[in-house]
Amino acid sequence: MMDSMKHCTICPRNCGVNRYEGEKGYCHAGLLPKCALASIHEWEEPPISGTKGSGTVFFSHCNLNCIFCQNNTISAEGFGKTLTIENLADVFLSQQKKCVHNINLVSPTHFIPQVRQAILLAKSKGLSIPIVYNTNAYEKVESLKLLEGLIDVYLPDLKYVSASYSNEFSHAADYFEYAKYAILEMKRQQPNDIFDENGILQKGVIIRHLVLPGCYKDSFAVLHWIKQNMGKDTYVSLLNQYTPMYKALEYKQIARKLTTLEYQNVVKYFFDVGLKNGFVQNKCSATSDYIPLFDLSGLP
Repeated sequence: MMDSMKHCTICPRNCGVNRYEGEKGYCHAGLLPKCALASIHEWEEPPISGTKGSGTVFFSHCNLNCIFCQNNTISAEGFGKTLTIENLADVFLSQQKKCVHNINLVSPTHFIPQVRQAILLAKSKGLSIPIVYNTNAYEKVESLKLLEGLIDVYLPDLKYVSASYSNEFSHAADYFEYAKYAILEMKRQQPNDIFDENGILQKGVIIRHLVLPGCYKDSFAVLHWIKQNMGKDTYVSLLNQYTPMYKALEYKQIARKLTTLEYQNVVKYFFDVGLKNGFVQNKCSATSDYIPLFDLSGLP
């Protein structure tokens, strides 16, 4: 699997760089996995965080370049610590010892082969709790297939349908063309949502959508696509936490917070289009207070 790093096409950027030789592509990731934090996260969706928290592992770098990214310190600037495969497997096992509900891999796309090896190694050493794949959904189906049988819960963002928005705000005009097939592949791998007796998701898919100011029609398009292609019972998390950060203040349309009416209109459309299962957020979520402190905690 690691041979794919000699001509990296693991994500839709298809950079073709030789990561063995230190060449860097769009994401600037090296050969070995790089992480910025391993922590207990209590603010994911209720079926993910539950009462014990989610064992998050934040990966450095990113294959998108969202101008509003709240984690830009690690995604764009690349802060973090390089780990061996063995180190990463040990991080998973250390998280499990904290009695969290799951291992939550945050933005792991550009390290899929390495993550696969680490999961297999950790499982051979006793990793048994569910593994959550938390992604921006700018993924290739063939790469996701490398993870089949290893990921229990997929937690993709579906950011945009509009190529104009995805190009302007995330520098990926082809975002939706890849994201829609990636999410369908996630659903193929985990077709049924299975919860334990405490309501914690053990298998399944939850699709997140961050509602952006002035982009409500695109949010409608996202929800329409989910209903038409994933079904009315699909779990959708409508995020009301947008806060203009990083470079967002340079773009007039999204240089402000979401209004209550904008968010309520998207929630109303969720029901109007026929979706049944979802999560909403209070407006108090729209703050930088919930951004993790990336200080290498929990890493060897």
